[in-house]
Amino acid sequence: MNIADYVARNGRKYANADALLSEDTHLNWQQLDTLVNQMAHCLRQDYQVGKGDRVALLLPNSAAFVIAYFAVIRLQAIVVPINVKLTSAELDYILGDAKARCVISCELTQQPLAALTDTVPCLLLNQPQQQLAAYAAEAIEAQHSSSDNCAIIYTSGTTGRPKGVLFQHQALIAVATMFAVEMQYRPESRLLNLMPFTHSAPLHLSLVAGTMVGCCQVVASSFSPDILLTHVAKYRTTHFFGAPVAYLLTAQHPAIATTDLSSMSHWIYGGGPMSPAQAKQVQQAFASDQFYCVYGLTEAGPTGTLLFPEHGLTKAGSIGKRAALNTEIRLVDDQQQAVAPGEAGEIELRGEGLMREYWRNPAATSASYSEAGWLKTGDIAVQDDDGFYWIKDRKKDLIISGGVNVYPREVEEVLSNHPSVQEVAVIGIPHEEWGESVKAVIMLVPEANASDTENALKTYIAEHLASYKHPRLYSFVDDLPRNANGKVLKHKLRQS
Repeated sequence: MNIADYVARNGRKYANADALLSEDTHLNWQQLDTLVNQMAHCLRQDYQVGKGDRVALLLPNSAAFVIAYFAVIRLQAIVVPINVKLTSAELDYILGDAKARCVISCELTQQPLAALTDTVPCLLLNQPQQQLAAYAAEAIEAQHSSSDNCAIIYTSGTTGRPKGVLFQHQALIAVATMFAVEMQYRPESRLLNLMPFTHSAPLHLSLVAGTMVGCCQVVASSFSPDILLTHVAKYRTTHFFGAPVAYLLTAQHPAIATTDLSSMSHWIYGGGPMSPAQAKQVQQAFASDQFYCVYGLTEAGPTGTLLFPEHGLTKAGSIGKRAALNTEIRLVDDQQQAVAPGEAGEIELRGEGLMREYWRNPAATSASYSEAGWLKTGDIAVQDDDGFYWIKDRKKDLIISGGVNVYPREVEEVLSNHPSVQEVAVIGIPHEEWGESVKAVIMLVPEANASDTENALKTYIAEHLASYKHPRLYSFVDDLPRNANGKVLKHKLRQS
């Protein structure tokens, strides 16, 4: 099997069942399979796309994205989804690094491509059903192997140039199987997709995994609390994946108390933890305790660990106590030796869903693996006496102040529990004597006052953390810089 085969099988097995729903699209599985075939014929006929060619997608969540994604893979080509918020210069780098044969865009995302179309042919796919009607609908026959390359996902580039993460069919099938089993996908499930498909979690854990099972995909081109609430109620969705900030913002929406969310069985979050106070706030606002935290990284599929609802409050902030299906986890020190419970070590993952390599970057690929196929995550964690893993921080975010390690996440968790703090990011800044000093960048709740809050936080943190962990500088902002997947970009905070 390959990923595109699932669309064809669903076209036969669930021909008239809903496959894709949005404000302007309603496709059953048979219709979607036909459009995928027509798109594949278009790419082969007009752009000479064949096995191994890279085809970039610069598209928001839409029918066009879904059709193009599966069509590229059906041709045995390699699909390269690209963040629609990138600038022309950033796009130029990725298209050049991938050596893309062509790029598929639409009227909403074509502007940054204007200066690049002389080097990379561009197909504007605005109305797929109309534009593809003239192309053949016959099935594309290709001999796929599970070891064939099928996708390159470019990392968000939080440091330096983004790297292309290359996947084979077998890795994405393993990841999709993992999530379908762990999150109890069924053919009657309806998956709400508001996070961008250009990132690995929405793409592989929702679109690919849901297609494997035959779930209906409900898509919208962007996220807002209003869109989340209206789409759940309108389409009776069952599963949603989002960053913690998506839940925290929606929890404050005035309509949440009167919106029917009863169809939802799985509220899933990842990309960061929720503090106990945040988890309690969100559960109360959504009137549900069915919240699942997932931890992983693009290079792993993503796959890693899971925190289930029964521990959603008592172990909030943890990433769970076991690795997900098809995955193993271990904590090791710098000498690759296992660490004892309570001791900090780097998380390493091993399993069937890992990347094949960094595209055209053998040095980075080699550096990312330890012996016996363990992937280095760069995340530092400890395991408590109950077996739950707690991420202390990213290796690169570790603050060394006066020769002592300070983990920003530990400070963030304490500060985020203060009632005046909506969100916080802690970073290290240069200090002549100590090497680094601790700085807290804080978004306040609307009614809070910055000067009063700073004094209150100094008193509050003194009750919870040793003095060497205390922020020496507080900064209050209206918003924190993020990538398209909701992760805070700490390198931008350090530059400000």
